[in-house]
Amino acid sequence: MRLILGSASPRRRELLAQLGLVPDAIVAPDINEDPARAELPRPYCARMAREKVAAIPAGPDDVVLCADTTVALGRRILGKPRDAGEAAAFLVALGGRRHEVITAVAVKRGDRLWQRAVVTAVKMKRLSDAELNGYLDSGEWQGKAGAYGIQGRAGAFIPWIQGSFTGVVGLPVAETAALLAAAGLPVQGGAA
Repeated sequence: MRLILGSASPRRRELLAQLGLVPDAIVAPDINEDPARAELPRPYCARMAREKVAAIPAGPDDVVLCADTTVALGRRILGKPRDAGEAAAFLVALGGRRHEVITAVAVKRGDRLWQRAVVTAVKMKRLSDAELNGYLDSGEWQGKAGAYGIQGRAGAFIPWIQGSFTGVVGLPVAETAALLAAAGLPVQGGAA
């Protein structure tokens, strides 16, 4: 039995290591990540995780793990910003408001699929011009849903969360451990 991580994210590899797991293979799925017209954030995120796990070639006994993290401001999906201007717009929109970070996890073994979406409420403070420009200059916003990573410099902008910190980072560890255990993969320090 091999564990295949369907993600190029170094953060997801680090979070898997918390469970004592090192993937046997890492394959970034190549799918269209554009939301469908009028698609809501949670169904979108769940669909992305399912499509990612389905796109990874695997043997019948391999366990494939994929996840998708989406930042939702009401019904609006804030994906990975295309450029610094869009990143700035996302961060200004999030400032002083609560939003949701949804991470959907999908695990596949053979023709079986286990899936879970974890929703965490997050509040970001309003950023001063100096904070906003300093964060944009850091480049940390690149490749991150909602233009921020809570585990980096943006952690100083987040006074409150309710839910899974690791879910906001990109892989809810407790829920992932349970899904992997359900698929028959031995997990240390996680689910029983």
